[in-house]
Amino acid sequence: MGRKKGRDISGWLIVDKPAGMTSTAVVNKVRWALQAKKAGHAGTLDPDATGVLAVALGEATKTVPFVTDALKAYRFTMRMGAATNTDDAAGEVIATSETRPDDAALKEALHGFVGEIEQVPPQYSAVKIDGERAYKRARDGEAMEIAARPLWVEELVLIDRPDPDHAELELVCGKGGYVRSIARDLGEALGCLGHVAQLRRTWSGPFEVEDGLSLERIEELAQTPELDACLLPLETGLSELPELRTTEAGLSRLRNGNPGMVIPGDVEYGDTAWASFDGKPVAVGVFKAGELHPSRVFNLPG
Repeated sequence: MGRKKGRDISGWLIVDKPAGMTSTAVVNKVRWALQAKKAGHAGTLDPDATGVLAVALGEATKTVPFVTDALKAYRFTMRMGAATNTDDAAGEVIATSETRPDDAALKEALHGFVGEIEQVPPQYSAVKIDGERAYKRARDGEAMEIAARPLWVEELVLIDRPDPDHAELELVCGKGGYVRSIARDLGEALGCLGHVAQLRRTWSGPFEVEDGLSLERIEELAQTPELDACLLPLETGLSELPELRTTEAGLSRLRNGNPGMVIPGDVEYGDTAWASFDGKPVAVGVFKAGELHPSRVFNLPG
């Protein structure tokens, strides 16, 4: 008794998340459709956001941190002239402005948001303040001081300006970025105020939105071999890391969580890498002096 029902199935399913659903609800739907024992996702999307939600199943959940750390790309529409309490269209308007920047001013302001920046998460976010989620406190009407945190922004470009009130932008950033904060701060920098009207994640680390399945498709294929065939292998989540091959002796040591010998490759002492045997992932860990010191070991069948 007490054992979680479900299949020991490992891999990644890429979902093109619909608007109006939490990321957790999508994961639960995928777990049901694949009858999987274990599932998680790499990087939350707001309920109103769409696009890449990478769902990890089984042993692939051990690779989630590496996808979370990778760069991600977003396409979003910024609505100028109004600030909201949630920094997106779902919230209440708390301030308005008649100012509208021209394209040149907008492009100029974008430079201040590229590189290593400091970002304050939205009041309505899952950031923990004294052990409690910020959005819970915000709902109770509390105004909080949320500390700024560093964010790496690879690029932020203007894609389209359909009208004076809207700008379509593309953002590529590292771990922990809030697109809503970018829209809010950009609006403030331009003196016009702003919030996110629409948001779509186009890629996340190795995963592209083109490879994503719609929720309708997942429901159609639920509990069929066709859906199993859509799974990407566990090691897709390790694509940002170098691969090292292990020996047979190294394999049994690594499987037991001990440092195991690996064949030298394109890594240096102290690098994080993953080891494979016969093309199958065995472990991920730190390379030191000819051995991989495992931090996670994969228990794949066969």
